[in-house]
Amino acid sequence: MPERTYHVLFTSTANSARSILAEGLLNHMGKGRFKAYSAGSRPLGEVNADALDTLDKMHVPITDYRSKNWDEFAKPDAPAMDFVLSVCDKAADEVCPVWPGQPITAHWGVVDPAAFETSKEAVGRCFMDTALTLKRRIELMLVLPLYRLDAMVIQRVIRDIGEVEKAPP
Repeated sequence: MPERTYHVLFTSTANSARSILAEGLLNHMGKGRFKAYSAGSRPLGEVNADALDTLDKMHVPITDYRSKNWDEFAKPDAPAMDFVLSVCDKAADEVCPVWPGQPITAHWGVVDPAAFETSKEAVGRCFMDTALTLKRRIELMLVLPLYRLDAMVIQRVIRDIGEVEKAPP
């Protein structure tokens, strides 16, 4: 039985790094089974160049990203989300819009690589570590037989994925 396309919104505060990484990775790895988007509560207005560089190093296309407000996805004409996943602690604690369709929500918090201001090499490593953590979580999500699972089971499993500790690459 072919599955439908699942819509996933990754949220953060600035929508410039972590949520962009997650959007790119899921769209690349989901191979049409998933359509990912990203947005922020207070978008920075530009995508972090190190996030795009990291995606490029992972052979993920780096075009068509933009930093946008999550209100864009709470409008009546927005795509209906199946999942809304926060990737930063600040966004997880904020009052989110009411998402149409009651999507499954979870917190997949990861380190903010854009918060580090050390050497270019150290920042690059931090971005790659964050991307690899998100990639592992996305891999776990991709193997779920979503069409066979009850919504409550999916909710629990998706939340548990956010608890997966960072393993060495």
